[in-house]
Amino acid sequence: MIARFKDLCLDAADPLALGGFWARMLDGDVADAGDGDTRVDPRSARSPAESIWVNKVPEPRVGRPRVHLDLRLADPEPAALLAQGARLVREPDDDAGRWVLADPEGNEFCAFPADANSRPGPFQLVVDALDPAAQATWWAGVLGGTIEHGSTTSSVFGAAGFPWEYWVFDGVPEPKTVKNRLHWDVELADPEPMALIAAGATLLREPLDEAHWWWILADPEGNEFCAFAPAPTG
Repeated sequence: MIARFKDLCLDAADPLALGGFWARMLDGDVADAGDGDTRVDPRSARSPAESIWVNKVPEPRVGRPRVHLDLRLADPEPAALLAQGARLVREPDDDAGRWVLADPEGNEFCAFPADANSRPGPFQLVVDALDPAAQATWWAGVLGGTIEHGSTTSSVFGAAGFPWEYWVFDGVPEPKTVKNRLHWDVELADPEPMALIAAGATLLREPLDEAHWWWILADPEGNEFCAFAPAPTG
């Protein structure tokens, strides 16, 4: 294991407003993260990795999102989410028994009907991929876990630190062309990301200063992620 999953980060034009929206979606609290950023902490979280950092960026959202969360509803339909500000993008159909919704800045996410065997809230992270099997294999090599292959998807479960049921890589025909608005962070096993780079990650940026003390890297299909040195112990 080279690293463990740390948390999610969401780009935003207005972190306070978008953080408030996601706090309503996830039954969470909004914390001031400094520098105009916020953090959403779900009240029912079983791990700090379920928090979402909402970070201010100058550029608007462009193109279709390649990373999104799937949520399990508490009710048969998403009326409560729509009442809290979500926008309906697509109703369920014969091929997909889920609603596609969007937040106020246009970031899409999926809502699935209530399930007696699953708690409400996020249950999987979905990433578009040209080669789902290769992507799942690469990330399982980084974080550990077991891979399940489907006809058009490959999923990782049991990855170190990953707080939800599945990490799904969903096959799509188009390559990544723009920066992801939603990305994940990892905590390294070693003080520097040399093992990640040796495994095939691309280094995009070194730590800048004491306030920006993480590395920015990309996986083999160009998905950006941040890598943090291990937290001090003792």
